[in-house]
Amino acid sequence: MIDVVIAGGGPNGLMLACELALSGTRAVVLERLAGPRTEPRANGLVGEVVRMLDRRGLYERLTGGPGAPEPARGFVFGAFPLPLADLTHHLYTLMVPQRRIEEVLAERAAELGVEVRRGHEVTGLTQDADAVTVEVDGHEPVRARFLVGADGGHSVVRKLAGIGFPGVTSDESVSYSAEVSVPPGLIGPGGELEIPGFGAVPPFQHLRTARGLITWAPFPDRNPAVSTMEWGLPANGEASLAEVRASAARVLGADLPLGPPPGAGPHLVRRLFGGNTRIAERYRDRRVFLLGDAAHVHSAIGGPGLNLGLQDAVNLGWKLAAAVRGEVDVLDTYGSERRPVAQRVAMHTQAQSLLIRPGGDVTALRELFGELLALRETRQHIADLMAGADIRYDVGGPGEPAGRFAPDLPDLPALARGGRALLFDPTGTLDAGPWRNSVDVVETPGLETAYLLRPDCFIAWTGSDGDGLHQALTRWFGPGTH
Repeated sequence: MIDVVIAGGGPNGLMLACELALSGTRAVVLERLAGPRTEPRANGLVGEVVRMLDRRGLYERLTGGPGAPEPARGFVFGAFPLPLADLTHHLYTLMVPQRRIEEVLAERAAELGVEVRRGHEVTGLTQDADAVTVEVDGHEPVRARFLVGADGGHSVVRKLAGIGFPGVTSDESVSYSAEVSVPPGLIGPGGELEIPGFGAVPPFQHLRTARGLITWAPFPDRNPAVSTMEWGLPANGEASLAEVRASAARVLGADLPLGPPPGAGPHLVRRLFGGNTRIAERYRDRRVFLLGDAAHVHSAIGGPGLNLGLQDAVNLGWKLAAAVRGEVDVLDTYGSERRPVAQRVAMHTQAQSLLIRPGGDVTALRELFGELLALRETRQHIADLMAGADIRYDVGGPGEPAGRFAPDLPDLPALARGGRALLFDPTGTLDAGPWRNSVDVVETPGLETAYLLRPDCFIAWTGSDGDGLHQALTRWFGPGTH
């Protein structure tokens, strides 16, 4: 019997497969597409997930060079610039297209022995006390201890499991995105577009006007892109570059001469209507779990999607592995920990979506919000929110920082690559005892306090002596093996 079947071979499903493989758990990925996706999707990663990927040895693979992640000096929120240089924060960014993220995760999964079955579409499932039987179109059924739906916002697994997906749908907006070329004379020294009759459009920021929203993204290693958003305008037929140019002209009140990018393509030209904000009623139905967009969908503004989904995978992976090994069952904490995080992402993306709308009432709201953003405390709060650095799980331990994502402890990126729990011991006296098969002890004389980290790098316990350590070990890793 297979340990875990994962429906969906996108970044979230592949990340989960890698996490399971690190724990010695056999995962099989069923992907309905015959080959990798080629269409442009997300443009990068934002938030604590960048540090998490560094701690799994994937950051340098994605950047193509040495070096650790550095916090961003600035970002955006609701079409406002968000200066960050004067803050201590964890809003990291990594500008890598989703297709490259999938390539790197697929390469890592192959190295770890994960089996990916392409052209396998899930069509049915049944559960019993011991396993899930997964029906696959054109292939023999697959039986596994657990099934995870990482199959996107229209998740078949979610629907088959009978899990509701409540939320709201907005159909008032239309957005356009296209890979483009622009006359070199329009590009300023800082990468901004200097548009006659309008002025500057800064790079990699949302710019709101009285008529809509525009974004200019001059990527250093691929074709630049322009995106716009308008409200209350119908559109018919196939999306085209001419349509994108017309939209940009309406938003700016001035012509932006856009041409096709060089190369054979295919090049992105996309039009989307409206959007959804939805969160699954629950993340688990007995032996079936939901992950990523199958569990939550929201506006892409601010780019939080992969931060949320990949962190779902890291949270769920070690817990499934522990259940498969029969060590401990903490699977219900997956939903109790991750669903509130999705609710916060839904909250701030909805708030940003309101801030970018046209209209005098929104302009008044933006004037007030701009005053609040001048306050350092406001920017710190938003940076923590966008990064996911404000997350604190209920781990049963007393006080801060228990339940937080671990700080950059000595050698943590190298030590965390194996996906094991870690006990950082500055005293030289702490012992993992019967949990030594699950927890690695690291002597760190320079630390002021000891830390017990779960495999997802969240702090399960901290203290200056061993008080409470065994309770934390028992809660998260079971009774141990004597």
